[in-house]
Amino acid sequence: MPCVGAGVVRAFRRPNPRLWLMLPLLVALLSAGCRSEVALTANDERVQVITTTGILRDLVSNVGGERVAVSSLVPDSADPHSYEPSLRDVRDVVYADVAFSNYLLLEEQAVVKALDANLRDGVPNISLAEGAVKYAAEIIPLVEDVSLDTIWLGMRVRGTGAVQGANRSSDVLLTATAANGPGRMLAYLTESFGNPSFYVDSADGFDAANGFRDDTATLPPDAHTHMSWAFTEPGVYRLTMRAQLAVTPETAPVPLGEQVFTFAVGVDPHSVPGMAGAEVLNSGHADVTVDLDERRLYLFADPEGSGEANQRVYDPASTVIEVPNKALLEVPGDRRFRFLGRPGTQVYQLPQAVLGKHVHGEIDPHLWQNVRNAISYTELIRDTLIGVDPQGATDYRTNASAYIRELETLDTQVRDTIARIPPSRRHLVSTHDAFGYLGQAYGVQISGFVTPHPATEPSLADRRRLTETIRNLDIPAVFLEPNVAARSTTLTEVAREEGLRVCAIYGDTFDRDVTTYVDMMRFNAESLHNCLTTDK
Repeated sequence: MPCVGAGVVRAFRRPNPRLWLMLPLLVALLSAGCRSEVALTANDERVQVITTTGILRDLVSNVGGERVAVSSLVPDSADPHSYEPSLRDVRDVVYADVAFSNYLLLEEQAVVKALDANLRDGVPNISLAEGAVKYAAEIIPLVEDVSLDTIWLGMRVRGTGAVQGANRSSDVLLTATAANGPGRMLAYLTESFGNPSFYVDSADGFDAANGFRDDTATLPPDAHTHMSWAFTEPGVYRLTMRAQLAVTPETAPVPLGEQVFTFAVGVDPHSVPGMAGAEVLNSGHADVTVDLDERRLYLFADPEGSGEANQRVYDPASTVIEVPNKALLEVPGDRRFRFLGRPGTQVYQLPQAVLGKHVHGEIDPHLWQNVRNAISYTELIRDTLIGVDPQGATDYRTNASAYIRELETLDTQVRDTIARIPPSRRHLVSTHDAFGYLGQAYGVQISGFVTPHPATEPSLADRRRLTETIRNLDIPAVFLEPNVAARSTTLTEVAREEGLRVCAIYGDTFDRDVTTYVDMMRFNAESLHNCLTTDK
């Protein structure tokens, strides 16, 4: 197979100035030697298609047939929520004639940026989850477990930023510039199964010289992320935060305001000096929120935990966030949590409430877990390919019709298979919140994850709560996605202790055993049936 050099030359002959921005990256790619395969090329007469995930790649292959060459940015067995695209991925984007992403913040922002920044001008760039709504796809909101008895405090971006020219590849920078309080203050995300990613740490100061780089959270527009917050001593803490909008990497960030947020940690929140009569947030869900359209920061909160419709704006200048004494927890012995202090010492924590790094919008992006939604994706893919390649319209319609019939049969098979599970046993405990659509469409109760707060995975209290849930619901099995099997020690340990089966289920990606969407959905249905109808 030839080296990529000639293809790169042909690519840069195309009249697109953005391609020249990629020249240093492609030179680095060439210096690494020839690749064993090239997914997309300038020579192929077929329509060159790039997708973000293998699931979308498979749908496109079924519709496009022999008229398309299709490659995915995220390789099989990788996690689309966290995958960082490579130079090879960038090269495939450059050659694409059409691009399909899922979006609704499913993919890691770096994947979306690689796609949007390197497509040639005029190439259709389709967000399937959003576009499929016009084809009768059903969407559901992300529903969060409100069982925790302290406030959840996350970060959020509201508004479109259209006046400033923002798009889905833009970045919102939420930066801590100062913190005052009696102890150390941290804000961090817990990555899948326990690895922390820090956004605020008062212990090492706030360095204006490097733009407060170590204390900045980067979010996509319209994003929402759960955070964990930790405080080492009781007292009043004040955190100064500013926001900026980076429309593109080349433009100067647009200032969006600055605010001071006040925390009452283990002390009376109604007696904070200088804040007499302040409102107190101590339950439900709240977010430090950047409003792109109003160009300001505020707290956006739902103290009752009853949903988005009941959230309202709170002025940080007259609001206190309570971190109560019941939030005082012991640092576990696991080395991953030594950043909180020595094992056995106590810290005040507001947990992030869900497992793993969780940056998302308000809509669950995993639409394909309902096969009817995959049919809507197929119809949108069909019409997009016809627009790019009108001469292939007959082929695309024929292929799509045949595939839709196969998906309709699959939908019936999944429904019938799961229906054979006794209703009292249709409980799914898994490692990833990717199955809301499967639950809604086919009558499976999403009963939760190993723990709502991964920073306390080794906690005996958490394990006892999980044990009680399993025993109360008489759950015979828990479900593990193969691509995270190596990192799921808590799930497998609890399953072993309770004599549960650990069964496979596929959420976002294929592997060597399951290589098509139809196989994936059929496997999931059969795995649920076989594992939930068998006694422990």
